[in-house]
Amino acid sequence: MPATALRCRVCETQYPLDPIGVCARCFGPLDPVYDRDEQRRTVSRESIEAGPLSIWRYADLLPVAAPVEQRLAPGFTPLVQAPRLAEALGLGELWLKLDTANPTHSFKDRVVAVAAAKAVELGRTTLSCSSTGNLANAVAARAAAEGLEAAVLVPSSLEPEKLIATSIYGARIIAVEGSYDDCSRLSVELSFELDWAFVNVGLRSYYAEGSKTLAFEIAEQLGWSLPDAVIAPIGSGSMFTKVHQGFGELLTLGLVDGPSPRLIGGQGEGCSPVALGFANDAKVKPVRANTLAKSIAIGSPADGDLAVATARESGGSIYAVPEDQIVDNIALLAETTGVFGETAPAVTVGALRAAVERGELGESDRVVLLVTGDGLKTPGLVADRYDPIRVQPDVDQILETLGVQV
Repeated sequence: MPATALRCRVCETQYPLDPIGVCARCFGPLDPVYDRDEQRRTVSRESIEAGPLSIWRYADLLPVAAPVEQRLAPGFTPLVQAPRLAEALGLGELWLKLDTANPTHSFKDRVVAVAAAKAVELGRTTLSCSSTGNLANAVAARAAAEGLEAAVLVPSSLEPEKLIATSIYGARIIAVEGSYDDCSRLSVELSFELDWAFVNVGLRSYYAEGSKTLAFEIAEQLGWSLPDAVIAPIGSGSMFTKVHQGFGELLTLGLVDGPSPRLIGGQGEGCSPVALGFANDAKVKPVRANTLAKSIAIGSPADGDLAVATARESGGSIYAVPEDQIVDNIALLAETTGVFGETAPAVTVGALRAAVERGELGESDRVVLLVTGDGLKTPGLVADRYDPIRVQPDVDQILETLGVQV
């Protein structure tokens, strides 16, 4: 395992590879440090391609050792072209990264698998998190697969489909009468009182690294080349920043060539602190979440400022997508690609549309759009689209309804 330490992103103080949430000196976030020389000696395209068809083919680029038994392994999800959506938007080449194919149908399976590997290494017996839904699903399923207990804190206003999809795995659900940010605060406080493995608190340094595997897979699936742009939703900002970091690591190790992709992010207008920070060239300020895109409704994003910096460094941008466009974007994605995404991919489609309208992307660009969650988790938003033609069991009536002359 090439990870050697954790380092504070702000003051650069180093720590051992322990379950440490933040820097004790300045409260800054911690990132794993890697032995790049060792990685250059041992990691190649061939060594990666010889690995399992999951995130664990990239174990030598992650801060945990691959599990001996890789149960319910996520990753290596399909990357498929979307020519009809590309034509509708005015793009030359558009690909969809379908993380709906992960075990619990979202990209959160990636980050939880990495955090859980560390939790098992530490001998922890309960996985926990604060969640807007998808993470709770992933934690509960991972705990079931590993034979661990699970306890999740969620806003009580979450879609019932997501809560049912968490409870079926046997997890304890603590439904908080408040926002995600309330759940997050409670998780931090509880982490001092309970010997639980809070994946997005004490294990956040390991958890966040799992998002890099999206970048690794995209490059490999494109024949070890890089797209011009990647479009992603932004909640906490962690995934957005780690995807950019993943492309950077591939370039550093000589596994790919060329400029790093532009990162373009989207948030629902009703919870868009990162988009506002980008637009105003200012520090990200907390907001009260009020958006249809509940899966990314984080009013106080932990990596918001870094997400703004990532967009600028990569030559990308961040958009606040109008709330009244979210449902239409779900339909646009489904009707042109056959992919039913939830609200986060709908916001991502909205960001892509805005980037094209402003001339940032066009027919000469190869673009990858991240589909991070399944629409079957939030079907209520599009329930009004169900409008069947009701007929008696009579073929003539069906033909007549269809306007076919017999």
